[in-house]
Amino acid sequence: MNKAGMLENWSEADELCVNTIRALSMDAIQKANSGHPGAPMGLAAAGYVLWTRILKHNPDNPDWLDRDRFVLSGGHASMLLYSLLYLSGYDLSLDDIKNFRQWGSKTPGHPEFGHTPGVETTTGPLGQGFANAVGMAMAERHLAATYNRTDCEIVDHHTFVMCGDGDMMEGITSEAASLAGHLGLSRLICIYDDNKISIEGGTDISFTEDVAQRFKAYNWHVQQVDDGNDLDAIYNAIIAANEETDKPSLIMLRTHIAFGSPNKQDSADAHGSPLGEEEVRLAKQRLGFPEADTFYVPEQVLDIFKKYAVRGKEAESKWRERFEIYRDKYPDLAERWTDAASGTLKDGWDAELPDFEGSIATRAASGKALNAIAEKVSSLIGGSADLAPSNKTIIESSHDFQKNMYDGRNIRFGVREHAMGAILSGMAIHKGLRPYGGTFLVFADYMRPSIRLACMMRLPVIYIFTHDSIAVGEDGPTHQPVEHIAGLRAIPGLTLIRPADAVETAQAWRIAMKSADGPVALILSRQKLPVLDRAKYGSAEGLANGAYILSDSDGRPDIILIASGSEVHIALQAANSLVVKGVQVRVVNMPSWELFEKKSQEYKNKVLLPDVKKRIAVEAGIPMGWEQYVGNRGAIIGITGFGVSAPGELVMERFGFTTKNIVEKAMDLLK
Repeated sequence: MNKAGMLENWSEADELCVNTIRALSMDAIQKANSGHPGAPMGLAAAGYVLWTRILKHNPDNPDWLDRDRFVLSGGHASMLLYSLLYLSGYDLSLDDIKNFRQWGSKTPGHPEFGHTPGVETTTGPLGQGFANAVGMAMAERHLAATYNRTDCEIVDHHTFVMCGDGDMMEGITSEAASLAGHLGLSRLICIYDDNKISIEGGTDISFTEDVAQRFKAYNWHVQQVDDGNDLDAIYNAIIAANEETDKPSLIMLRTHIAFGSPNKQDSADAHGSPLGEEEVRLAKQRLGFPEADTFYVPEQVLDIFKKYAVRGKEAESKWRERFEIYRDKYPDLAERWTDAASGTLKDGWDAELPDFEGSIATRAASGKALNAIAEKVSSLIGGSADLAPSNKTIIESSHDFQKNMYDGRNIRFGVREHAMGAILSGMAIHKGLRPYGGTFLVFADYMRPSIRLACMMRLPVIYIFTHDSIAVGEDGPTHQPVEHIAGLRAIPGLTLIRPADAVETAQAWRIAMKSADGPVALILSRQKLPVLDRAKYGSAEGLANGAYILSDSDGRPDIILIASGSEVHIALQAANSLVVKGVQVRVVNMPSWELFEKKSQEYKNKVLLPDVKKRIAVEAGIPMGWEQYVGNRGAIIGITGFGVSAPGELVMERFGFTTKNIVEKAMDLLK
């Protein structure tokens, strides 16, 4: 590879390749009558240089573990990525390009992970891709520090991200960039599309900060390229960034949105709307590109891309040879690597999960379970948004993940919940690691967009949300989650588990670790909860069903009490009081709606007898959603407002989470 300062031999053929990217983008967007042509046209030169001269990738194997990662954070510029994928020889045809934004196509409006070969992550909500890229770079550094040996390296790649002004405005980018600079992630390179245009007009209406100085303050290596079409300058800037070994790199690339369009270049009109057929024709004319045919791709362009794609195939072949040498020299490490990359859990991985007795907060039980698993599963890595002592998220047998100590498994995310969520996703996408992250449940809202995208991508991320109700107490309503459980349940693909005691918490960790089809959120208590007598109430393995019978009546129950988490204990006490009154009661522990809904109707009917219409659901949150389980003849004991600052037990009592209140509600229903 050429070193910085040495020029590539660029030709008219290279310019033709760049303009082919622009033409494909214009044509696809025009045919769809929907999309964002401006950024793909402005970034075409940078995309071409990166994908042909720099990026280590193999179109025949998009999942090669040691490939460079490319993230298009400004996902609205998707036609840039699709054009590059098609021209590079990925499993994406010209017909797929023609079906841009259409039903069932491989080319949706914004890139989708797992949907289009070569797309590394789902982007669209601005800033998410940038933070994903930070997670990928963190994963690369940890895996390199863990598995590489001086005589044989198997982890050696970079993470490239393209972002725009909108990404730079989003707070998540600031959070993630700050952490990346602190960690010195020198394998992370960001190309910033500095076109100075946003949807509403010039960025000077809202964004006049000095981005270069901002990123220098974050401890980034910053370069500026004044001409976004200068192939030499772009190439040399990327090479210089590649050679930087102490800091992440930002390349500020001064581009022109919709470059080549005679009437819409540098205009906000070109950001999110097709150029129009006549303007497309004029743009091609101005660029010296054939006007007559839409979706025209010169054979010469395909040949050039094919030539550079061969480099990636050769790079993977050499890597595989190197890995075989590594396997011979370090068989145990090679086996660990293979298991980690595939997400395989070895037999006995959960053998050391502790037993519990007495009373213990489920957050504390979670910490013990986490550490027991971490001893067996070396790929488990994570941390907390500056709440590790409260969330119990420290791996005691490891040290911190810090600059030049990348083999550590304890990540200090700082007070950056939003970035933490997206970074966890980036680590999961990268493969080789099983990431987790913790914060108070009330702050789940700060990371909700990241959680949503993790669910969309079906990533096996584990969220540890502690301090799960108004029982938090003295910290008051700002720290007492009320609507948060319901809000998280509303996200498709997220599995929530709210265990009733420490034994169920260990079981929840088993389920979370085995989950490979989406993220799992553990909802945990601050306060101590009694460990249930399993000889009396049955095995905690029932948690895997989402809901199970804890205690039952001798005959057909008159009423069913349903509860989750800390409220299960109150429901059991209420059941005892009702039995004294001659009422036949069943108590159902329902820690996870999502797991319960996966069960057969037969099982669900067995737990929640359809002919028993008198039911009460008890949960310290808003009642929304519980109607499906109690019906129109039942009742819900929940919260319809915010909490209050006072001792937790008193708050719970005043809001009606008492044996007395449940009994009174039950007797009213049974009249």
